[in-house]
Amino acid sequence: MFSLRHRFTAWLFFLFLAVVAAGTSPHALAASSTAYEAELPANLATTPDMCSLLPCTDVFPGATHFSKRKGQPPYVEAYDNDSAQKKLLGYVMLSTDITDTPAYSGKPVVTLIGMDTQGKYVGVKVLKHSEPILLLGIPESALINFNNQYLGKSASDNIEVGPSRPDENILGVDAISGATVTVIAQNQVIQLSGQAVGRQTGIIEPTVRDPAKFITTEKKYTWDDLVKLGAVQRLLVKPEQVGLPRSTEPFIELWFGDLNHPDIGISLIGKNNFERLQSDLKEGENAFFIIKTAGQESFKGSGFVRGGIFDRVQVKQGADAFTFRDLDYLNLYGLDAENAPRYNEAGIFIIRSHAFSAAYPWRLAFLGNRIDRATGHRSFAVFESKYWLPEKMLEGGRPKVQEPDAPWVRVWKTQAVKIALFAFILVAVTIVYAFREKLTRLSTHKNKWPVNGFKYIFWAISMGWIGFVLMAQPSITQVLTWFHALLFQWTWSLFLSDPFIFLFWLFIIVTVFLFGRGLFCGWMCPFGSLQESIYKIAKAIGFKRFQTQLPQKWHDRLKWGKYIVFFFLLTVSLFSMGWAEKLSEVEPFKTTFLVGVMNRSWPYGLFVAVILGVSIFIERPYCKYICPLGASLAIPSTFRWFGLKRKQDCNSCKACAVGCGAQAIDVDGRIDHRECLHCLDCMILYTDTKGCPPLAKERKRRERDGLEITPIGKNGYFIPIHPAKFEDQISPKAKNGVDPRMPTDPTLPAHKRDVGLFKWVLLEVRDHLWPWSSEGWRSKRALQMAGIALAVAATVAWVMTAMGHLSSGAIIGWWFGWSVYEVLIRMSGRRYVKDGLWWHDHYRVAGWFDMMSYVAFKNLMIGAALFLVLQALGLFTP
Repeated sequence: MFSLRHRFTAWLFFLFLAVVAAGTSPHALAASSTAYEAELPANLATTPDMCSLLPCTDVFPGATHFSKRKGQPPYVEAYDNDSAQKKLLGYVMLSTDITDTPAYSGKPVVTLIGMDTQGKYVGVKVLKHSEPILLLGIPESALINFNNQYLGKSASDNIEVGPSRPDENILGVDAISGATVTVIAQNQVIQLSGQAVGRQTGIIEPTVRDPAKFITTEKKYTWDDLVKLGAVQRLLVKPEQVGLPRSTEPFIELWFGDLNHPDIGISLIGKNNFERLQSDLKEGENAFFIIKTAGQESFKGSGFVRGGIFDRVQVKQGADAFTFRDLDYLNLYGLDAENAPRYNEAGIFIIRSHAFSAAYPWRLAFLGNRIDRATGHRSFAVFESKYWLPEKMLEGGRPKVQEPDAPWVRVWKTQAVKIALFAFILVAVTIVYAFREKLTRLSTHKNKWPVNGFKYIFWAISMGWIGFVLMAQPSITQVLTWFHALLFQWTWSLFLSDPFIFLFWLFIIVTVFLFGRGLFCGWMCPFGSLQESIYKIAKAIGFKRFQTQLPQKWHDRLKWGKYIVFFFLLTVSLFSMGWAEKLSEVEPFKTTFLVGVMNRSWPYGLFVAVILGVSIFIERPYCKYICPLGASLAIPSTFRWFGLKRKQDCNSCKACAVGCGAQAIDVDGRIDHRECLHCLDCMILYTDTKGCPPLAKERKRRERDGLEITPIGKNGYFIPIHPAKFEDQISPKAKNGVDPRMPTDPTLPAHKRDVGLFKWVLLEVRDHLWPWSSEGWRSKRALQMAGIALAVAATVAWVMTAMGHLSSGAIIGWWFGWSVYEVLIRMSGRRYVKDGLWWHDHYRVAGWFDMMSYVAFKNLMIGAALFLVLQALGLFTP
């Protein structure tokens, strides 16, 4: 037994090692020196001589000398030599000096960009990225080829990912299949960088905005009035946002506002000071104030010198950025507004560009560095707060402003038709499956087409269109990403950035809790459909005699393999998402659909070939024994609302079990919905009067006795002929056996019997939050006491986390430890879980995996809720 079981496991293990070993091939060695999580110089963000640290000549061929950083945002000038007669060739910019636009990973793609004096791009080089799809999936050469499309194009061009539209003056660049979000973000990074430097250097004409026209009432506002109106805004940066230890004291707290509107200006600095300020301003110039009310950081910058630039603050309006020199700064000696806060740093800044208008929205940006606690590396960080004068203070109200769409919005707009069709297909398969009983009643064991006709159509769609065209195969990496986001920092834009995956996961989440994992895994998973199709086609063309199933006892052992893989990846992800993404190559999805077998090194192709080859002889081997995605969906499938039907005779009849390709029916006729792939063959037999042995026996008896053949009722038996009862149709052997209609024996806790609604709700809450019981206390007193001690310790850990004394990793460790003990405590006393609809009292005896699934899912939700509450209260920042 031992050797046979481990022979199969070892085969899978060495096959996986062969895939990982691709990292030692020449192809993979080249990939190891790529830009994925490349280490950049620690002082890159602050070093004036940027090109001494970066390969600027790679993005500006022909240049031999580069200036130090200048301007805000910074750039360097490229020259043909370093002599007195040197010629200015153009400019080089580091994208993160200008924008930290995140890509699909949630982190920016650090890019070095070269632009000539005409504003044309002459070089683009990615220095660092964190995109998992470019790690072991799509080669980085695809991103290089994408960037090369910008060469020769101008920073003033309107460039979009997709086809060109000459009538709208839009230049198109080709996307990378499977990495749409990444390239849309990269397009935005290149354009924002080029335009920011182009405006500073005069290559691009400044934007013209109509000057503000004010409505004045001569009303003097208090500070609180101005805050309520939005005429004064706050910019707060916490220490943890810049990589420092969490503290009750902010890194910096700024208040700022307009000083151009008479009512606001006079309220803030007094009438005399306001009139003096306005007399100093030239036509088209605008002023605003900043005060610092808390924090050790200075918004002026410790390195500020006369004639220099204020490098900590900047004003942004649309695509324009305005920086300030010493001549643009005036001292602010006091605020006249009643209840104005105390401050320890203040100033008035003058925007001298005519491109700025106080009528339009603008943003105050605080520029700084973020320290990576793990590596100590510094990265560029921008913290912004939006400001827009109240509508009632502007003549004609606020002007209409069309803000550029976020990258994820662009994706949804450009693929609206495909998205609508995809959503329609997901709704259609859900509706078809919801009417499964009507379809199975129209089918027989010899004619399954009323069911299979729909199923095969959805298989074809999932493989052909969803898998190979849309490349929307869900993956375990998305589960891990969602898990981390749910616990630490939920960002809708991250998940909306891939609309097909987003909609697919909505479908999966809903259907898993309605029906279990089987609807997705059995009907809509592209790779699962591919395996099943190969098995069916092989059967049809003569391989049936070679097709088999693993013996049930080995299947019951090996099916745990996928859970081991899933929990291993989950554990690794808590320490390193990068490693988890590499190890997730145990999934063949990327090779099959995103990249293509022929575009990867041989171990990846061999892995896919072996799985699909085995699929000729064994139905869905990957789904049943390896798939970590299936394992992650199987856990909540424990609590699906609606299962497949069983009748009492199923405990002794083996007809369904023999034909179950997923081998999800046990010796007692019970269906394990964690393993069931919803082929619906058992549901077809359930009402088939010739295929279901108990029904066939009853049908033959009635035909022999000349009795009426009544329809099949919902319980799976013939509707009784009065005054007979359907129980008469149950065999004596089945009557004395277990009830197969639930995965385990039904039960009802004594304390839940005959209670009112209010008490029932209280008991429900207690059951979920209080795992101890009198039964457990009598049988496992030491375990119960240890559990109480651990619960107190876990509670203290949450309090320490809220106080900033424990990291997220530490509290997760404590929470995991408590969850393990909770399983043991509940199994010693409260050994039950619910089956079916959660608001019903359909309790059943819990097996070990039932309880593990329940505790894991429950505590994940509680942990996520606690993290979100702590974040909302400002007590925790990941």
